[in-house]
Amino acid sequence: MKTWVEISHENILHNIKSLRSLLQPGALFMAMLKANAYGHGLEVVSKICIQSKEVDWFGVDSIDEAMALRNFGVSQPILILGYVPFDRIMEVIKNDISFVAYNKELLDYLALQKFPKSKKAKIHIKVETGTARQGIEGEELLEFVKCASKNKNILIEGIYTHYANIEDTTDPSYAMDQLKRFNENVGAAEKIVKIPLKHSACSAAVINFPETHFNMVRAGISLYGMWPSTEAKAVAKQKEINLVLKPALTWQTQIAQIKKVSANIPISYGLTETVKRDSVIGILPVGYWDGYDRGLSGVGEVLINGQRAKILGRICMNMMIVDLTDIKEYNLFNGVVLLGPSGKDYISAEELAKKINTINYEITTRINPLIKRVII
Repeated sequence: MKTWVEISHENILHNIKSLRSLLQPGALFMAMLKANAYGHGLEVVSKICIQSKEVDWFGVDSIDEAMALRNFGVSQPILILGYVPFDRIMEVIKNDISFVAYNKELLDYLALQKFPKSKKAKIHIKVETGTARQGIEGEELLEFVKCASKNKNILIEGIYTHYANIEDTTDPSYAMDQLKRFNENVGAAEKIVKIPLKHSACSAAVINFPETHFNMVRAGISLYGMWPSTEAKAVAKQKEINLVLKPALTWQTQIAQIKKVSANIPISYGLTETVKRDSVIGILPVGYWDGYDRGLSGVGEVLINGQRAKILGRICMNMMIVDLTDIKEYNLFNGVVLLGPSGKDYISAEELAKKINTINYEITTRINPLIKRVII
């Protein structure tokens, strides 16, 4: 392989166990596997989660992700939190997959469908509490619950919300207002019908705000050993929450060519960078098609035998060029770490994100899903 991603079996298991230790007995644990398991690989992460025997539910964004899990042999409950086209809803129902519900048009559609024997539409109602995305609240929610509860083919399995500002701040006031609104809406809905599952906690809430846990939590970025934000980590430290997360992903490639260039030679497209000395450069067979952001051109670094090598010039679609001049030892086909540990050094998703003004989520989720993920 010219480039590959290694996923640490041990670190995923450690993170699951560490996060579960924050929950009350009986609380269910949903592993969020959307966006190709945050770039870590849907199939490999689901296998590790199943082996842990501590994951009760899987959360995904789409029916395609849900069906992929079923095809991998996943029998655990799956919740689709993203949009499901109406013409594929019966496919979801036939495969015992739960899905989000938030508009009356869905109920009208389900009322017209012929259901397979012993199958029900398992819905989780999304309550809008302040994110201005999916969801309903107030009278609209109550009308929805009344209508859904009258359809014998619909099982209101869960109700949930999502926080808009619980991880990017040390001030939880907005999130706590959302929590209050959620509790009020759930209380009103349960005067109509009892709802078994209630969930609102994303990773930051799982770690720092136990009052958001209810009887199920949704662990996303933290499952993979990354903190949701520096603010979330600061709040945990302030609250003396002793949680250690271990990043699970290492992205590697190799040196495909080594060549010498003279001083003042421009490197790569656009002539954006010129070497100031006689140099040795290495050609790496990875570029922005693979998900290595073009914004790292000229500022990113890679690790070779634990030593940092700067990226020279623009990152290309399928290649990049690095400076080997100061690397003590290197060889053709030498392993190169793009993200992860090498020797005593480490390039984190947070480091790369800071250089291109984004978040760690984007760094890993944008790694091309066609790149092989290998469980280590």
